[in-house]
Amino acid sequence: MSKTIIISNRLPVQLQIHNGNINAVPSVGGLATGMKSVHSGGDSLWIGWSGLTDEEIPEELAGDIDKALAEHGSSKVNLTAEEVNGFYFGFSNRTIWPLFHYFLQYSEFELDYWETYKAANQKFADAIIEKANSDDTIWVHDYQLMLVPQMVKEKMPDVSIGFFLHIPFPSYEIFRTLPWRTEILRGLLGADLIGFHTYDYERHFLSSVRRLLGLEVSFNDIYLEDRIIKVDSFPMGIDYKKFSDAAKEHLNRKPEELSELQKRLNAHKVSNPEAKFLLSIDRLDYSKGIAKRLNAFEYFLNKYPQYKEKVRLIILAVPSRSNVPQYKLLKREVDELVGRINGEFSTVSWTPIWYFYRSMPFDNLIDLYTSSDIAWLTPIRDGMNLVAKEYIATRTDKTGVLILSEMAGSANEMNESLLINPNNFEQIADTIKEAINMPIEEQKERNGILQKRLERYNVERWANDFMSSLEIQKESSNVYVSRKLSEKLINSVEKEYKKAKKRLVFLDYDGTLAAFHNDPQKASPDDELYQLLDAISSQENTDMYLISGRDKETFAKWFLPKKYNMIVEHGVWISKNGNEFSMLENVKKDWMEKILPVLESFVDRTPGSFIEEKNYSLAWHYRKTDPDFGQKRATELNTVLTSLIANDDLSVLNGNKVIEIKSSNVNKGRAAMRVYNEADYDFVFAIGDDWTDEFMFQELPESSTTVKVGLQKTSAKYYVDGTKDVREILKRFIIN
Repeated sequence: MSKTIIISNRLPVQLQIHNGNINAVPSVGGLATGMKSVHSGGDSLWIGWSGLTDEEIPEELAGDIDKALAEHGSSKVNLTAEEVNGFYFGFSNRTIWPLFHYFLQYSEFELDYWETYKAANQKFADAIIEKANSDDTIWVHDYQLMLVPQMVKEKMPDVSIGFFLHIPFPSYEIFRTLPWRTEILRGLLGADLIGFHTYDYERHFLSSVRRLLGLEVSFNDIYLEDRIIKVDSFPMGIDYKKFSDAAKEHLNRKPEELSELQKRLNAHKVSNPEAKFLLSIDRLDYSKGIAKRLNAFEYFLNKYPQYKEKVRLIILAVPSRSNVPQYKLLKREVDELVGRINGEFSTVSWTPIWYFYRSMPFDNLIDLYTSSDIAWLTPIRDGMNLVAKEYIATRTDKTGVLILSEMAGSANEMNESLLINPNNFEQIADTIKEAINMPIEEQKERNGILQKRLERYNVERWANDFMSSLEIQKESSNVYVSRKLSEKLINSVEKEYKKAKKRLVFLDYDGTLAAFHNDPQKASPDDELYQLLDAISSQENTDMYLISGRDKETFAKWFLPKKYNMIVEHGVWISKNGNEFSMLENVKKDWMEKILPVLESFVDRTPGSFIEEKNYSLAWHYRKTDPDFGQKRATELNTVLTSLIANDDLSVLNGNKVIEIKSSNVNKGRAAMRVYNEADYDFVFAIGDDWTDEFMFQELPESSTTVKVGLQKTSAKYYVDGTKDVREILKRFIIN
């Protein structure tokens, strides 16, 4: 029976060792809550680090720990203290975390951290491989494990893998500064589905894949060899019912059941009913913008002095990574700011800021959420920010105002809140004033819409949506227009080839026999290719044709001395048995002087592009341009050309990073059929890699063996991954 395997840096249980006994306590909140619907019953397993290093685990308790974790459907990955320091505190939190949150100045690019990160990721991957079967579904979580998908896919190519990043993915300009950028991308591309919180993060990732790896991206699909990888956004929700129910229960408590914190909050409310509580809850992290928020609060008090003694800012800063230098400095800065602002503005009866540096139990969080008139959450960069959603869920009477940074991922789905730029103090001050004076009716209207949305798309729905998409991706991966040319099929094709009495072979060149090159003239044939073509073309009863969009001068230089049969410029010219090229079609070229200036203007405005002038066609190449910019210009050129050639007998061909304009009555299919009709062939083989070869696949008889190079939609019967596979097939055609 197939199972679901969840992998995260930490397990959803906390281990407690007391007097030689092990106690495993389930974690609450966050990912553990969200994965409840996925991690349930005996058909799931959660793999992660236990939180205890190898040095902290007594040897005699190792077996007991495994047993205690197994009772919670979990299995541990063993990590030494050195590995935790380099992998988690090092590369994860001193390199990736600051970089992905746009704090480039804090990123440390240490080779030792990277090597430890790779080694630790391999440990997680090995733990998965040991437990997984090929029909299982694997879901890898977050930035600590970005190499795991590829490590697993290499060993288990048929297993279904999903990956979700819980932090932002930075723009290409930021990501490209990472020395190990391609390794990270290739690690992630081991997954079949890659999820992000927002479309912006998804867009940044796809841009980096295009620009750094040069892979083809169509909408949110990435084409990688024989696989299609889907990228999508899934905004993470909260356990809405848990927070809403807790708030309702809290409001129904008797006075003697109230916590000390709630009693103190109530006392201040009674002493000054007009006063407003502003609530700020964050981990103490530089990405959360706490210091900037304190400065903004000071700015507000100076700009609107009438609100002194009428507002109080409650800051709960939860300790985080206190051993990292930047966090120590941040703690000192926040402490000093709170002290200075309170010293400057406090009166005998009023302290502007209440500052808590600690974790608080769930009940006290509910106290703060339900008592605060305004939630003020202004991260400088945040993957999602679930505190904003928790605050709204606890507002049972629909009152309260949420001020939220537009840099938080949750801002995309919480437009009814007051969105601000965390760097704009003037805007923040005005927004706080607006929040203080917002009518109750408007508060209820805004929060009512937010609550419906958050209740509908909760954390369980988030997890189920991701898993459903992964299942759909798994099924769709097996449904293509063509079948992969497997070893069994190749054997069958080879057998048909060798027993045929008269064979016809059409071979495309660029992207098929030879890999693409930024300079087309440098994609010349190598010795191995010459030997292959010599062997096939010299066989009895075999007509081999190189069929290409290349110009005749280049092919004459490369292949005419070899006396190969050739069709070039998509079917304009033909050469047989080493004879000079002759025209296969009567075509005009007077249109070229009208189109050439248009292409030249695009070359001028698109750095890296160039024009290839052939005898009867023009080609605009953009392989050397920035991928995104080149694609944009190609779309623009297509539009311009389509309108220009409307009344001419011309066609626009979109090849691999090239747009070619030629006569409509010329294509590879027409040329191939003219050759086919010259003899009685009982075996026809055609192979090519781009859109121009589709004419050939469509025109040749149904009995032909047609093969597309690359996994794309095609009229060909079969496909292979790349030029290496093409040459392996051709070797099988050699009759000794």
